[in-house]
Parts: sequence; structure tokens; C-alpha cells
Amino acid sequence: MKFADSEFEPYRLQLPETDPIPLVCDSPHSGSTYPQDFDTILPVSVLRVAEDAYVDELWEAVPRHGGTLLSAEFPRSYIDVNRELDDIDPNILAEPWTCGVRPTEKSRLGYGLFWHSLDGHPMYDRKLWVGELENRISTYYEPYHQALWKQIEEAMERFGMVWHLNLHSMPSNSYALMKQGGDRQLADFVLGDRDGTTCDPTLIGIIEDYLVACGYSVARNDPFKGVALIAQVGQPAERRHSLQIEINRRLYMNESSFEKTDGFTRLQHDLDGLLAHLREFIRGLM
Repeated sequence: MKFADSEFEPYRLQLPETDPIPLVCDSPHSGSTYPQDFDTILPVSVLRVAEDAYVDELWEAVPRHGGTLLSAEFPRSYIDVNRELDDIDPNILAEPWTCGVRPTEKSRLGYGLFWHSLDGHPMYDRKLWVGELENRISTYYEPYHQALWKQIEEAMERFGMVWHLNLHSMPSNSYALMKQGGDRQLADFVLGDRDGTTCDPTLIGIIEDYLVACGYSVARNDPFKGVALIAQVGQPAERRHSLQIEINRRLYMNESSFEKTDGFTRLQHDLDGLLAHLREFIRGLM
């Protein structure tokens, strides 16, 4: 991660390197460039916990298999593009918001659209002004969403369908962090389709089968079902299929030092194989 000394592009878009297929993947939380105006009181060692570190690298083979890969460059602790625009805790504001807010449980816990707490640590020693938060929306949130929807719409126009993978990582102690029982064993992968509502069940089935054949444990919608992005994109009746994929960080990184482990190469290789498998599945439907 780094603190920016100037403005930077809010996202990185990697287009297909071979015959394109209607596969659009996005990594909304792997950004590690921190904007100049991120006036947080937390040290880097705490901030990095929020990053889905290296997820964009793990899936770097997407363009080689004909898909599109969109990755955020900014951190989700600054603004979270996987939230609705009204998921704002009014208690963090120095003045009233310009329109209605509908804070969810995530905002109450500190990680709505604008995070204000991380691992129980307050992120700011002051209230936040509406103007500075609106700037985050216009400079980072909106361009990311516009880029994603452009790829979704182009795939729909060209192929009449789209398969969207929303890519994440999860701390190995996620159950404990969520106060759901620290003795529960977190799977290697969690596939989230909001309880069967955002994609054709065949998609989640073939991904699960492939990963299990590679030796990984896989869970569905437990403890992560997917949030705003797959809810917005996933409309199976309209041939828009969206699936969230969470990877257990212990598979590929040291969660204390944030360094890659030897498992990174094996995992990246297996994801390359999964993408090849998905390419054949999608081509069979075109």
C-alpha cells in the first residue's frame, strides 16, 4: 500500500487478450493506494486489514481467457463501492446529508459506504463534512460503477448475456470477527449468490465442483452472501448472472505481515484452471 502524493486513476481495467466472452470480473476491495485527503488516525498496520490484498493478482489470468477484469485502486476503508449510496451512518456527519440515508447493519458496525471503525478502532477523531464525502463519491465510487456497468452493458449488447464474478478475500478468523462462534471452521472458498437469487445455479455448481476437485473446501452463502454489487448486477431472468467469490486469506498470505506465502502460486495456478473451465462453459452457451 502507499499514500498517494498526487491524483491517480480510481480503477484499472484489463480487457480480453483473446476472443472475448461475456465474463466480467471485478475486484472492488484490492485497492491499496490511499488518497491524500484520507484524514484517518489509524496506522497503516491497521488499515491494511481492510484490504483484499492481492486478489486482483490472484485473478490476473481473466483477460487471457477472454474476460474483463476491473480492479479498484483506492481502498474500501476510504469509500466502499460494494455498498449502496445511501448506506451512511448519520452519526459520523458534521452536518446533515443532502438527501435521505438508509444505514444498514454494516453502517452500524462501522463499515457502510464510508467506514468509520476498523477492528473496533475509530478511524477519525472528528465528524466528516458532506463536501469531502461527496468528493469521494464523484471521484472514486461513481467512476468505478460506471466502468463496471459499461462492461456489463457491452456484454449484454454483444452476447445477450453476462456472467459476473465479484472477487474478494476473507480473514481466516471471519467467524470470530462476526461474533458467530470462534470455533467454526471457515471454508477455503465461500460462494455467495444471495441465497440462490443472483445467478443460474449451474454457475455456482460448476465452480464449486472444480474447486473441490482441486482439494479446496467450499461453502455457499456462509458467512458471506454478497452485498450491493451482485444484488445490482444479478438478474438471472434477464440473463445477467452474478456471483461473489471469497477466498480465505490463509491460503495465500501471512495475515500479520501481509506478505504472500508459498501458497500464492498454487492458488493462482488453480484459479487459472478454473477460468479455463469457465470459458468452456460460457462458450457452450453462446
